[in-house]
Amino acid sequence: MSMTQHSRRSLPVFLAGAAAAALVLACAPAEAPVADAAGDGQAAAESEPGREYYEIRRYRLADEDSRQTVLAYLENALVPALNRAGIDRVGVFGVEPPAEADEPVDPVDSLSVWAIIAFPTVGDFTAMKSTLEADAEYLEAAAPMYATPRQEPIYERVESWFLRAFKGMPVMELPPQTAAGQDRIFELRLYESHNEETARRKVHMFDNGEIDIMRDVEMAPLLFAELLIGEDVPALVYILSAPDMEAHREHWQAFGGHPEWIRMRDMDYYKGTVSRIENVFLRPTAFSQI
Repeated sequence: MSMTQHSRRSLPVFLAGAAAAALVLACAPAEAPVADAAGDGQAAAESEPGREYYEIRRYRLADEDSRQTVLAYLENALVPALNRAGIDRVGVFGVEPPAEADEPVDPVDSLSVWAIIAFPTVGDFTAMKSTLEADAEYLEAAAPMYATPRQEPIYERVESWFLRAFKGMPVMELPPQTAAGQDRIFELRLYESHNEETARRKVHMFDNGEIDIMRDVEMAPLLFAELLIGEDVPALVYILSAPDMEAHREHWQAFGGHPEWIRMRDMDYYKGTVSRIENVFLRPTAFSQI
């Protein structure tokens, strides 16, 4: 799952600020008891009910009119149809412009619309297409989206990634601002690893302490998930939330100075587990359920 903007595979990305990026690059370290590491393979082979799945979409758009058409489709057709099917956490987001000192957003990226859909099971995901095709109300509401001629497509492409939640955070945790309908921002972070083993160790680091540290400093993580299908496997994605950008930066500062983070960061077992980091800031639409 790449967030770069130089080919069809790209998701929008702008490195969050040198401080936050450097802070997490240090996140390539760690070490864990051998028994725990050896047991991971066996545990992965067992059934683990309760860990949900996520689809993350990015609609790549060329102009504001197309963007408004996609937003109307999501608000009036897709989100209600998924809700009728029992999928009740569907987030829709625009890209949040960076602060003046940060790298500017590519104009194409600034038009992108993002969606995050939480599925309790794989079956809920695989049933989605047939469920939508059988929903007359959805088909009627989606008609404006599907009526455009081939020569005038609404979107350049819809990019999609499929992920499974970590054992350490098996279900999405909505921030309090969502339920209260208050302003909030999200930071989506992608961590690539150079092979499957180092990716496994980075997931282990999150499951065995790093997620707890993030909660302790009020980073309010939304989800942690391993990328199962997408272009940058092996990789993981996690999403943090905050009321605003200033609070988010304060949370990162607290994380960087947390003694338990410093201890984990310096463990040999976790060193060299992250080869590349990308991120994007997202702001939910008024109808977003996340």
